[in-house]
Amino acid sequence: MNRVRRRAVGGRLPVVLVLPALVGLAFLLVPLAGLLVRTPWGAVPGQLVRAEVGQALRLSLVCASLATVICLLLGVPLAWLLARSDLPGRGVLRALVTVPLVLPPVVGGVALLFVLGRRGLVGQYLDAWFGISLPFTTAGVVLAEAFVAMPFLVVSVEGALRAADPRYEEAAATLGASRWLIFRRVTLPTIAPGVVAGTVLCWARALGEFGATITFAGNFPGRTTTMPLAVYLALETDPDAAVVLSVVLLLVSVAVLVGLRDRWIGGAP
Repeated sequence: MNRVRRRAVGGRLPVVLVLPALVGLAFLLVPLAGLLVRTPWGAVPGQLVRAEVGQALRLSLVCASLATVICLLLGVPLAWLLARSDLPGRGVLRALVTVPLVLPPVVGGVALLFVLGRRGLVGQYLDAWFGISLPFTTAGVVLAEAFVAMPFLVVSVEGALRAADPRYEEAAATLGASRWLIFRRVTLPTIAPGVVAGTVLCWARALGEFGATITFAGNFPGRTTTMPLAVYLALETDPDAAVVLSVVLLLVSVAVLVGLRDRWIGGAP
């Protein structure tokens, strides 16, 4: 009944909304279509077998996946803290957590450099005590991607936690379940669609990260040159290669989003 009602309402959309919607759709899709039209499809196989392309793609996939794991381990508890705790100043904390969403990625890379660099606030001790230097390493790529991508996960999971019905958790508590058991067996399954959505968006954002990566991790082939950096370099010397690399990134991102569509948007038609 609700679906029929939504369809009926949707069929009466005013023109004043339809036209801007179509323009917005074209604004988003036409550049992608232009990229596909411009792609030298005959050169795609040759470009894909190049060693530097394989290295960049492999590095991008590995670093984006590791960054997503970090975001899950830290972001889900952080989202729970913002949504369910009585911690004072949660509004301020929420605003600070979402700053990387609007912060220029290059600024994020500079901030990481001044904190985790060899002379940074924390990095100087990592270097002196443990001999660990994070800038301009593969680990630096992972940290830069996690920094810019984590807010996507936190916002998604926090929204799912706020929308979840707390009565199930209260019922489990009355039956004697511990807080940790309730979180694992009740809360997490309830917010699973939100976690999946945040994970997908987080991974896609990490995969496409450029500014923070090149600022904090540099551009060293085989070590820190991810696909976005390879596209930037190729654009200066070989535009056709840049187009091919861009299409590869586009197809990987679209494949992931389409493959998980029914989960990260809750199975909506």
